[in-house]
Amino acid sequence: MPSPIPVLDLAPYFRGEAGAHPALAAEISRASETVGFTFVVGHGVPWDLVERTFEAAAQFHAQPIEAKRAFAIDEHNIGYMGFGASVTRSSAVNANTRPNLNEAVFFKRERAPGDPKVIANKRFCGMNRWPDLPGFRATVIDYCAALETLARRLVPVYAASLDLPEGFFDAAFAEPQFTLRMSHYPSVAAHGDNEFGSAPHTDSSFITLLAQSPVAGLEIRARDGAWLAAPVIPRSILVNSGDMMRRWTNHRYLSTPHRVRNVSGLDRYAIPFFFDAGMDYPIGCLPTCQSPDNPARYPPTTYAEYMTWFARKNYDHQREREGDPGAAPGTASPTSPGDDVRAAATGER
Repeated sequence: MPSPIPVLDLAPYFRGEAGAHPALAAEISRASETVGFTFVVGHGVPWDLVERTFEAAAQFHAQPIEAKRAFAIDEHNIGYMGFGASVTRSSAVNANTRPNLNEAVFFKRERAPGDPKVIANKRFCGMNRWPDLPGFRATVIDYCAALETLARRLVPVYAASLDLPEGFFDAAFAEPQFTLRMSHYPSVAAHGDNEFGSAPHTDSSFITLLAQSPVAGLEIRARDGAWLAAPVIPRSILVNSGDMMRRWTNHRYLSTPHRVRNVSGLDRYAIPFFFDAGMDYPIGCLPTCQSPDNPARYPPTTYAEYMTWFARKNYDHQREREGDPGAAPGTASPTSPGDDVRAAATGER
């Protein structure tokens, strides 16, 4: 069965060719409303940097467990999360009860000790902690910079795709939040009942950018409920809209469930880059995505509020520290009582 995920070439848009911007916006709108995923090529990210980042992920996870635990994940969701240390409890598409069969290390924007947000101990704005591995820090910082640049270049296209002025999101993404997750999925010969490398979930992000691993394992859930294996398209980056996008667009754009099962016989590494609006920017329903017949489903929220809920819901280290937070912010919408809203951020962040 052919993949429903379209492949979009960004090069004409980046070259400034006539008509490329509206054409790309129309393609992104179509993909976001029907699939929620798209492959992009011509993205401008040097592939040797992608390959070095995959190598860095493998290098980190090849360390002894004691070395990795020295970077244990903290309240900012920076650091190492051990194998099986998360259960995707907030999923609206599957009753996930078993730990995810992966380990991961998380990095955010590089900050100096004198950064005002670091001094204030602003949640999710802590300092990265780096392993003593040759070239590791430089590779991760360079990769995050390249992916942030790509994501920022896509933001005006998303604005146009939603019938908004090109600069509509400028304030929202003046200093965007991002997270790089470097995941390791050991191969599993046969998964047990309700057991996955990464359980069925949707990402919580505005968009997620996933450089393609040569080892398959990602599956997406079609609108009819069938699970489809995502193809591996060399040198492409898979882009999907997440729950923040879905919330912002009042469900116009999808946040498509996906999962990971690695039965390849090889170790699989993944380097998803989660891109979001600024920490305290109010995320409310967009003007082009509501009407008297389609009122806003959620009250405004912020990245800080949403991710605080998300971390406590899904990660053992946060649940042990702060407890289960219950429902996501704004789940009960006064404008649409009883609506089956999937407000929960149900991804692996």
